[in-house]
Amino acid sequence: MKLATLNTGRDGELIVVSRDLTRAVRATEIAATLQQAIERWDTLAPRLEERYAALNEGRVEAAFDLDMASLHSPLPRAYQWADGSAYLNHVQLVRQARGAEMPETFWTDPLMYQGGSDRFLAPTEDIEAVSEEHGIDFEGELAVITDDVPMAVTPEQAAGHIKLIMLVNDVSLRGLIPGELAKGFGFFQAKPASSFSPICVTPDELGEAWKDGRVHLPLTVHLNGDKFGAPEAGPDMIFGFPELVAHAARTRQLGAGAVVGSGTVSNPDADGGPGKPVADGGVGYSCLAEIRMVEKILHDEVKTPFMRFGDRVRIEMLDRNGHSIFGAIDQQVVAQQPH
Repeated sequence: MKLATLNTGRDGELIVVSRDLTRAVRATEIAATLQQAIERWDTLAPRLEERYAALNEGRVEAAFDLDMASLHSPLPRAYQWADGSAYLNHVQLVRQARGAEMPETFWTDPLMYQGGSDRFLAPTEDIEAVSEEHGIDFEGELAVITDDVPMAVTPEQAAGHIKLIMLVNDVSLRGLIPGELAKGFGFFQAKPASSFSPICVTPDELGEAWKDGRVHLPLTVHLNGDKFGAPEAGPDMIFGFPELVAHAARTRQLGAGAVVGSGTVSNPDADGGPGKPVADGGVGYSCLAEIRMVEKILHDEVKTPFMRFGDRVRIEMLDRNGHSIFGAIDQQVVAQQPH
């Protein structure tokens, strides 16, 4: 099943989207919003599935052509946004860029931060930034939405609480990160609003690509129209989503509608190296920080700048037949305007 949210207000309106992302139908008489649906998932999901089947079979008179620009992030705001960092190749590179060692515990205990969830950006909404000097970066990721998760669940139990999957652009201000972390209290100003793919899907929509709590497909990133990366999301994800959800719920319950992210998708080379740019025959990257670190390692010189006003990033995932699964996050960076 594929669901989305019309951008018609703070929490939007829930719609069901056809498998090919061309048609949709409102589902507000079942649940006004996605948050309402996830809070009563066991009761409402079967009704939404019936609407989805009818839509795909052309049996819904009220269906309309889908305009991706009309959609918000599936959850325009959420009670919980916890982002992991399950791709340790990425962790190694960005920590190396800061001159920080990577503790051995990172291989056994997931890294996670709690982000701002009171307002997410729409998938085609501009990314407003105060200054280019802050080091504006995108981060291509995946995320899951859960129902109510009890405290101290096992990963096996957590897997059953994963209801929906989507893509993420976890915007980072790299220039602010070192100073904030040096205070010993984590990110805040360095992590502005994130955005999510226009469509979220149930795990069964991914077929064989959903395995071991991971999505085994490449995540494609374009920067200003040029292919920047297509790293595989599955094989190098050290902690699967069940492990990440269980980690988030270790000492607290997670409320329905909690969003848990994977961290930046990242692949090392087959020989264990940091990974090559697309131009050099590699799979590329899902953020600018990685290519900058690789340039530093290989050439002792950083050549790639962070994003500037006017730059555009596009994040998308295609199935093995080349069809978009989640729609695309497609955003331009602009200078913040006084409100």
